Amino acid sequence: MTAIRGAAAAVTGAAGGIGRALALELAARGCDLALADRDEVGLQTVAAEIAKAATTKVSVHRVDVGEPAEIADFAQAATAAHPGLNIVVNNAGVALLGQFTEIDQAQFDWLMNINFWGVVHSTRAFLPHLARQSAAHIVNLSSIFGIVAPPGQTAYAAAKFAVRGFSESLRHELQTANSPVRLTVVHPGGVATDIARNSRTGTGVTDNTQRVEAIERFDKVAKTTPQAAALRIIEGIEKNKPRILIGTDARMIDILQRLRPGTYWKVLAKKIEQAAKKG
Repeated sequence: MTAIRGAAAAVTGAAGGIGRALALELAARGCDLALADRDEVGLQTVAAEIAKAATTKVSVHRVDVGEPAEIADFAQAATAAHPGLNIVVNNAGVALLGQFTEIDQAQFDWLMNINFWGVVHSTRAFLPHLARQSAAHIVNLSSIFGIVAPPGQTAYAAAKFAVRGFSESLRHELQTANSPVRLTVVHPGGVATDIARNSRTGTGVTDNTQRVEAIERFDKVAKTTPQAAALRIIEGIEKNKPRILIGTDARMIDILQRLRPGTYWKVLAKKIEQAAKKG
């Protein structure tokens, strides 16, 4: 078990969404923080909000997790500012709208560099430091789209499935080596963040209506709050859960995939459409 009080955590994508909620909840429990994001203004806002309610030490770091050198610099700066840092949450992520034939290779690479390679590079950068702690924890954010793969999500699902596979294999390696580092992989369902609104659109998508409809559909089905997601992740750290499903939708989809591994989309597409109409 990794205790939150007295710990220090590095959180990527901390300026908004789940990352911001995690920063606030961790700080409220007495955890020092190294917060990273490309959005420097957002980071400063979160840090100021924490300062009003908590006395924990907070450092902010402008980081593009798609750039390995920036991740390496972040790990060095974060561990220098917080020598006892023992929790790393690889949360930063982006979305890309479009069918496979509508997105070009550069866009596919852009998403993979952030959503998958960012997790790998961050884990590699922090792991030697974490391994020297008496108890430590890595949290990697996958997605329910790391369990099922809807149409229009080829890049995103590829990255999130990769995060899942990387995380599970590394967890087994750490266990075999009796490492003090624990690892949790997280599969959120629909969480009410701006990820869809901030998504990029494939170069081959010529109708903006498609983007508008996708954002509206996401807003209708994303019922879990970022705070609720953060609380589940914190519980997972404290209880050393290897895998976390966030939201009723994620738990339902996980069961459906187990029951119908090859044909789940026929059922899931109907349920998503029904939920969007109700919303």
